[in-house]
Amino acid sequence: MRSFDASALRRAQWRVLLWTSFCYLFYYVGRQNFGWAIAGMKEDLHLTNTQIGWISGTALLCYGLGQIVSGHLGDRFGGRRMVTLGAILSCFFNWVTSFAQGFWTLMIPWWVNNGVQSLGFAPASRLITNWWGPRERGKAFGIFNFAAGFSSVLAFTLSILVLRSLSWVWVFRLPVLLMPMAALVFFCLVRDRPEAMGFTTPGGGPDGAADARRDGRQISPAERSRQVLRNRRFMIASLGFGFDNWARLGLLVWVPVHFLGVGGKEEPASVWITLSLPVGMALGALAAGYLADRFFHGDHPRLSALFLTLASMAMLTLFLVPRGGRGFWIALLFLAGFFVFGPAASFSALCAELLDLRVMGTGIGFMNAVGYGTAALGDLVIGVVLDATGRTESIFLVTATVCLLGALCSLSVRR
Repeated sequence: MRSFDASALRRAQWRVLLWTSFCYLFYYVGRQNFGWAIAGMKEDLHLTNTQIGWISGTALLCYGLGQIVSGHLGDRFGGRRMVTLGAILSCFFNWVTSFAQGFWTLMIPWWVNNGVQSLGFAPASRLITNWWGPRERGKAFGIFNFAAGFSSVLAFTLSILVLRSLSWVWVFRLPVLLMPMAALVFFCLVRDRPEAMGFTTPGGGPDGAADARRDGRQISPAERSRQVLRNRRFMIASLGFGFDNWARLGLLVWVPVHFLGVGGKEEPASVWITLSLPVGMALGALAAGYLADRFFHGDHPRLSALFLTLASMAMLTLFLVPRGGRGFWIALLFLAGFFVFGPAASFSALCAELLDLRVMGTGIGFMNAVGYGTAALGDLVIGVVLDATGRTESIFLVTATVCLLGALCSLSVRR
């Protein structure tokens, strides 16, 4: 072990955080490309909207359930291995998906792809927690979630560019080649813990303070699960994240339906309107992480409640304001994305604050499973509401409501 060197540790912290975020920046090109291929798949594979809905919805459940498994694997084998493995396998199964000839040959590899995609977030979050102490985790997770949010922008943009010249199958083949390349760079430059690079300070903070809940003995998966499930505040926080994720993914799936409906293909500017949503999400995650540490002094539930309330107000305005005024719509979508994804960093940081760090990966995996399971249910609810009302604007009313429910959960955690 080298003697403590605050400047060397600080450089190592930033190197680990930035390369982990760089790797995750490319993760969503292997999952959020599906929506852009739907039109071509329906035509070439003779699929109905119902079949496409089953494939997309059940794959989302696979992703959520995979978060539980990946959390355990991250605790057991480390985030460095799991994140790299997930990126390589996701690239492979995207290529398998591109050769689909019908319903089952499309659904099965896409299920598997969503399962291996889940190897990214929870193990990477555990890795970041190992390196950053409680006082700076909001900032660290803000940067990481900024990369996750901007990954959506990258997935949208690359898919649009591919479809300008090539068929839908290449959406599953070309952009995903970036994933294994980024993962191999990450694997070479990142280590799971400060001790692996010779530092004696396990707390992850520049002041060298050790976290009292740091790894001591190894504990079994069953014991990790019991610790997570018996933590009442953590369960409420997970539910709050579920409502937040319902709103976020509901917007990502249904906003294109709202803006790119009749005449959408003839109006290229509509694409840029929809892109303002993921851009707002990316910047919201970055800003919220900084605000949580600088102005909220680590009070993550209070920040989450405030951001979700503001997100609800932006979505309610989207519901009430008639369509028109392109700049106004871009601004509102940007604000909705900014405030709905901002709390993501705080929910990740809450896992480290509410749980023993030995079960950090398991906890984040469970929280993500709740989040994506709730989002899958939310897609069904939004579909029913749209059929009942006949108005695509109704998506904003549903998401505004669930944002308020998420804010109430955050306040409950704080109390």
